[in-house]
Amino acid sequence: MSPQSRTGTMLADVTGLRRDLDILAASEGDVRGSGLKAALKSHVKLVLRTAREAAEERLMRDGQGRACAERLSALEDELIRVLADFAVRHIAGAENPSTSERMAIVAVGGYGRGTLAPGSDIDLLFLLPYKQTGVTETVVETVLYTLWDCGQKVGHATRSIDECIRLARSDFTIRTAILEARLVWGESELFDQLVKRFDAEVAFGTGPEFVAAKLAEREERHRKSGQSRYLVEPNVKDGKGGQRDLQTLYWIGKYLYRVRRTEDLVTAGMIDASELSRFRKCEEFQWRVRCHLHFLSGRAEERLSFDVQRALAQRMGFVARAGQKDVERFMKQYFLVAKAVGDLTRIFAATLEARHLKPAPLLSRIVERFGRRTRATTSVPGYPDYRLLNGRLTFRSDDVPQKDPVHFIRMFAASSTLGVPLHPDTLTLSTRLLRLIDPIRQNPEANRLFLEVLCARQDPETTLRTMNESGVLGRFIPDFGKIVAMMQFNMYHHYTVDEHLLRCIGILAAIESGRLKEDHPLAADLIRSISNRRALYVALFLHDVAKGRPEDHSLAGAELASRLCPRFGLTPAETETVVWLVKE
Repeated sequence: MSPQSRTGTMLADVTGLRRDLDILAASEGDVRGSGLKAALKSHVKLVLRTAREAAEERLMRDGQGRACAERLSALEDELIRVLADFAVRHIAGAENPSTSERMAIVAVGGYGRGTLAPGSDIDLLFLLPYKQTGVTETVVETVLYTLWDCGQKVGHATRSIDECIRLARSDFTIRTAILEARLVWGESELFDQLVKRFDAEVAFGTGPEFVAAKLAEREERHRKSGQSRYLVEPNVKDGKGGQRDLQTLYWIGKYLYRVRRTEDLVTAGMIDASELSRFRKCEEFQWRVRCHLHFLSGRAEERLSFDVQRALAQRMGFVARAGQKDVERFMKQYFLVAKAVGDLTRIFAATLEARHLKPAPLLSRIVERFGRRTRATTSVPGYPDYRLLNGRLTFRSDDVPQKDPVHFIRMFAASSTLGVPLHPDTLTLSTRLLRLIDPIRQNPEANRLFLEVLCARQDPETTLRTMNESGVLGRFIPDFGKIVAMMQFNMYHHYTVDEHLLRCIGILAAIESGRLKEDHPLAADLIRSISNRRALYVALFLHDVAKGRPEDHSLAGAELASRLCPRFGLTPAETETVVWLVKE
């Protein structure tokens, strides 16, 4: 059967359900009786099971995650329409409802976007013009109880338009839910009135507060699920770089500019065409993972735990390659997508800040270092090509790094030395111009500056991680780029290989500064006797850089170290030490 006919079959099943229920109601003497309710439940369960099996079968065949989510949502739409019509005609007996008996069933939240993962909640708003009547109560009960009896998770609210507007003003969760509202059944005029009043009475003029609330919500979500996007058992929905982060970007764009489609974000100037392409690819991959994960686990499981990763990799068609298992290749793709979501979030943040829709961060460190300054833009003593914009370091003009690409490394060194974060615009420009880094890999000044960052006395981990997030680190050191987002499928590592290396540098710096003396007293004492700290830092940075290769990673890493150390400017003696440390 062709994919098109399979989709038609799913909806045809619901059409057949409508016919069967009409026949069933005509044959029943008491339409409110338990026999009809049991038959209703049985019919709906069968249709749901058949349609879901068809959806999973097609997902396995075509691998289209978003299309699967859209098909499941369309199925739910048709099912709700059948149930609502059945309630009105056969149970309430109200073929021509009065004005007070009008209502609309509205999909909100994730369901409102027209997408559903197999185990997702179905969020419904039963919208009334005034208060509830006998007819509207019958529709609500028939839809809800039937769906519940069939094992579906349904979140619901029954409200008038006035109640929706009042609650949306004070509750950002409700505000976000209505933002995604979509009419499924009932009075379109009632729904249109809700949308118009929401735009005029809730959304208008409140963009900055909505942005602040969504970004704060994002931070709290990350705190609960783990601050790193490189945890080896990530939460695909709520984790850092997960689906909710991508949805947050769309919510912000929709709230500020009333966009209806993802491509409208380009028209609004939030992203460009290439970033829209990345957005869609990330979204498609995340839907594919979530749909497979829900089908595989039989529930709304969102965590990619070790016990499902391999089966998921095989379902999604990943195969082993030299030095890497199928599951490791799948998880690397997952983490690369999570990183791309981080890139898109940074671009959004820079655009919002430039348009004064997002406040710049507090500048306490800048005030301490450079004195009290009230101007948004200031010069940076000793760095004529740079400036401070709202307390973050950036290029004086975009052509600075294009004229001399060494600035792509110098900028990070300056950020580290000054203790000043980089402006999002700078990181976005770096990401977009990564190709300019290739010719400076052997540049002595660029390598000296990189070594300065790696061996910095104060928090080298943060600067290195920013370099990695922007793509500069992997482009400047291609061997490091190969292990970006790479996971090791064992119980001994909690992070990807690149994240593991950066955290190692952070711990070493903390030991050296004395911040971990209480936890590691012996190491804190011994490190004072180290005669060559930069050899130690380079060795730690390179110790796992050859992971994922067919040969022993220690031997391969030693070979890489013998090539990279002279490039970094280490002496022959230092190189020998680093090679020995990596090998042994």
